[in-house]
Amino acid sequence: MKLQFVEAGEIVTTHGIKGEVKVMPWLDSPEDLCDFDRCLIDGREYEIEQCRVQKTCNLVKLSGIDTMEAAQAMRGKTIKLYREDIDDEVIFAAELIGMEVFAEGQLIGKIKEVLDYPGNSVYVVKGTHEYMIPAVKAFILDTDMEANAMQVKLIEGMRSDED
Repeated sequence: MKLQFVEAGEIVTTHGIKGEVKVMPWLDSPEDLCDFDRCLIDGREYEIEQCRVQKTCNLVKLSGIDTMEAAQAMRGKTIKLYREDIDDEVIFAAELIGMEVFAEGQLIGKIKEVLDYPGNSVYVVKGTHEYMIPAVKAFILDTDMEANAMQVKLIEGMRSDED
């Protein structure tokens, strides 16, 4: 199910005296946050006036946050992005939770968890049985966000409760 907002990072501290904040991004890379013009923090929309990468973080200047004190008040807050500003081809793990999974036309369960490993993610599907399905093209045949359904190919060893 598509989300209305996607959590993109946490404001961890201030930077300088003109209201910039340092953000620990939760996206694939810090550069990705710099592609956006607006965000949502505590239910309020902010324009992203400037965003640049500093090592593994972002330095962000938000509209209306013009002093170090105002930036300090933002510490610990989560930055959310509007899903409509993100390419439809991008699917977030949080959007997959609860999705129905089918193998050869039969419902095998719903995605309960997405495990993130260096090589690829693994979908934990629970129904009558539990399955661990690698998120690779060989096994994920189709993902339909509108229908909240995924078609997969199962092979021996994916069912985690089989002997």
